[in-house]
Amino acid sequence: MFSTSIGPSSNLPGYLRPETAQGQFLTFSKLLEFNNAKMPFASASIGKSFRNEISPKSGLLRVREFLMAEIEHFVDPKEKSHPRFAEVADTTSLHFLDRHIQQSGKTTSVTKTIGEAVKEGMVDNETLGYFLARIYLFLVDLGVDPEKLRFRQHMPNEMAHYAADCWDAELLTSYGWIECVGCADRSAYDLTVHSKKTGQPLIVRENLDKPIEWEEWDVDVDKKWMGPRFRKDTKKVEQAIEAISQAQREILAAQKSHGQPVMVTVEGLGEVELEKVEIVKRKKQQHVREYTPNVIEPSFGIGRIFYSLIEHIYYTRPDDVARGVLAFPPKLAPTKVLIVPLSSNRDFDAPVDKLSHTMRKAGIANRVDDSSASIGKRYARNDELGTPFGVTVDFQTLKDNTITLRERDSMKQVRSSIEEIVRIVQEIVEGRETWDAVVERLGEFQGQELE
Repeated sequence: MFSTSIGPSSNLPGYLRPETAQGQFLTFSKLLEFNNAKMPFASASIGKSFRNEISPKSGLLRVREFLMAEIEHFVDPKEKSHPRFAEVADTTSLHFLDRHIQQSGKTTSVTKTIGEAVKEGMVDNETLGYFLARIYLFLVDLGVDPEKLRFRQHMPNEMAHYAADCWDAELLTSYGWIECVGCADRSAYDLTVHSKKTGQPLIVRENLDKPIEWEEWDVDVDKKWMGPRFRKDTKKVEQAIEAISQAQREILAAQKSHGQPVMVTVEGLGEVELEKVEIVKRKKQQHVREYTPNVIEPSFGIGRIFYSLIEHIYYTRPDDVARGVLAFPPKLAPTKVLIVPLSSNRDFDAPVDKLSHTMRKAGIANRVDDSSASIGKRYARNDELGTPFGVTVDFQTLKDNTITLRERDSMKQVRSSIEEIVRIVQEIVEGRETWDAVVERLGEFQGQELE
C-alpha cells in the first residue's frame, strides 16, 4: 500500500490502494450470491489507484495517481475453458512476444490466432486466451494501431509467485513499448489470503449430480477418557490425530489388531499412547464439492491507454504539416458533429437550431461554430480536436432542407435531408454503417470548397 499522512499535523497514517481489485475479492460471497451461486462469473470495478513513484517521469505514463479498470473472472480451477472462446479462436491474429523469444535475446514477435496460441500451450488456458483476444478487439476498436500492439508474456523472474500465466498488452509510443493492460491468471491466491486473514470461507459449494464415494480410515478416541487424561493438552492431541495420514492410520490399525499399542507423536509431549481408541475403515460419500475459485484478471490502465491512443491517431495533412488531426473513432470522439452555418445571416438561425436540437435528441453530441473564420479554418480547428463529422448549413438548406455532411479523415462530403444526415451519423457512431458505404449510396457531393 502507498502510505501517506492525514490531518493538519500529519500524525495520522493513511494508506492508498495500489489497485481496485481487492474490493471485489472481499465481496466475493455477495457477488456469488448475486449470480445465483453459479460459476463462472465476472465482476468489474473502475477507480483511482496510487503508486509511490519516487521520481515521476515519462509524462503521463508514470504518475502517483491514476485511473484503473479491472475485471475479475472467477472460474473453477478444474475447468478453465470458456463458453465463448470459439467466437475469437480463429478470427483474431495477435502479435505475441512469449518468454522463450525473450530468453533467446530477441524482440521479434510472432503472429498467430489466439486459438493456435492456446492449443500450443503458449497461452495457459482458454479463459485467459479469450480475454487476451477481447483486450485486442477493445483496443483496436478504440483506434489503436494493430501494428503497434503486442502481447508480451511475463518472464519467470518477474511473474508473481502465485500466477499461472501473465501477459501484458503493450503499445508502441514515442517512449517505446508501454504496458497498458495486464492479463493474469492469479490462481486462488487472493481469495485464499483474504479467507485466512478474516476467517471467513470464500468458497463455492457445488451440489454434485452423482456423489463421490470412497473409503478412509477413521481414528475414534473416547472423548471421556481423553479429556481427563490430557487436560489442557487435549487440543494438541486432537490436532496430532487429525494430522495422521491415511497410510499411517492403516499401519496403526494393523498394529492394534496384533495387540500393539497405538502411539502418536504430540508437539511438546513426545510420544503418547492412545489407550481407548478404535481405528475403523468406513465408506464415505460427498454430495457437495467445495473449492476456492481461480481468477483471471484483465487490468486496464486508462490513462496509459488514452495517452498511447492519442499518439497512434494523431497525424498531419499530407499537403500541410501544420494541420494536425486527431482521428478519434466516431464512437469515442467527445463531440461527434460540428455544425457550421455558411453565413451569419439571421435566416440561418432557425435551421441551425433545429439541426442541433434534432441531433441532441438523437443522442449525438454537437457544437455550433458561427465565428467569422472561413469554413475551412473552422473545420481545421475541429479536426485538431478529433471531431469526426462536420455539417454545413448553406443557402440551399433554406430552399430544400438539405445539408452537407463532411467526414474528417477523407474530407469527402455527401448531401441529404436533415433527418437522413442525423440518421447516418447515428448509424456510423453505433457501428451499424460505414462512411464508405454512405458515400457509395448517396454519391460524393462536389459542392462548395471547404478547405
